[in-house]
Amino acid sequence: MTADCPTPADDALLRRLQEINASAAFNRWAGFEVSSAAEGYAELTLRWREDFGQYAGFLHAGMIGALIDTACGYAAATLCGPVLASHFNVSCLAPATGERFLAIGRVTRAGRKQVFTRADLFALTSDARKCVATGEALLVPVAG
Repeated sequence: MTADCPTPADDALLRRLQEINASAAFNRWAGFEVSSAAEGYAELTLRWREDFGQYAGFLHAGMIGALIDTACGYAAATLCGPVLASHFNVSCLAPATGERFLAIGRVTRAGRKQVFTRADLFALTSDARKCVATGEALLVPVAG
């Protein structure tokens, strides 16, 4: 269990999300790694690469959005299986600079037709953890 996870980590859910993650070409290219999972909860990590930077050297907002969208989708998938995003939004709070990034997704409310989620993105260095973005996603369960 991580400090952020509200319930004990679930190894079976973690393995399932890792398999889903490995099947997604974009996630493999980017190097997304699913590091923790529990019911309604998922953590995703990414190591900084220079080619993820925008003109000033910060993590590009497109990658920030991808991390938040994916963390929200994985959190929803722990409760209802495959999902598709129907809407998501991202708020960038600070320049995203770090050695690694951690996206933490949580389900806010899960219904049969819609799953409401939120995620926070943290920039990690050897001595600090800073929240650099937050977002929400509305997901729709789909047949697996």
